[in-house]
Parts: sequence; structure tokens; C-alpha cells
Amino acid sequence: SNPDHMNEVLAKAGRNVWKGKRPHVRGTAMNPIDHPHGGGEGRTKGGRHPVTPWGKPTKGAKTRKNKQTTKYIVRSRHGKLMQG
Repeated sequence: SNPDHMNEVLAKAGRNVWKGKRPHVRGTAMNPIDHPHGGGEGRTKGGRHPVTPWGKPTKGAKTRKNKQTTKYIVRSRHGKLMQG
């Protein structure tokens, strides 16, 4: 094997494409049809909170449901228990 294989420089974007890596394009650089942050005249801010290309909040926003249950709590020690 070649010990210098890991030190080879890619040199061009095409070599990364050969390896199956696609370009990482910012949402603000896209058209509004392609991303919620896209469009606008010139360089503009997103105009909304950071979202994925599918409109799901990202960068710190909670996107998962709470899976914890109160099924096995018979009586709360902290006042009334919400039903649900």
C-alpha cells in the first residue's frame, strides 16, 4: 500500500464529486423555490429563524416530541396533575 495516500491533495472539486461528496451550498445562496432562506435582491439575511430546506426549525430549536409519559403516576405530590 501507499503510505502517502492520505496526504494526497484533492486539488479540485471534481475529485470530491468522484468520491460521492456533493457541494455544500448555503440556503441564502439559493432561489426561494429551493430553500426557505433563498431569494431577495442582493445579499439579504434569511428573514426568518434558521430552518432546514424543508422548513423544519434548526440551530437550537426543539423539533422532537416529548416521549415521557405520566401513565404510571397515580397521584401527584405537586398539586394537580394534568390529564394526558
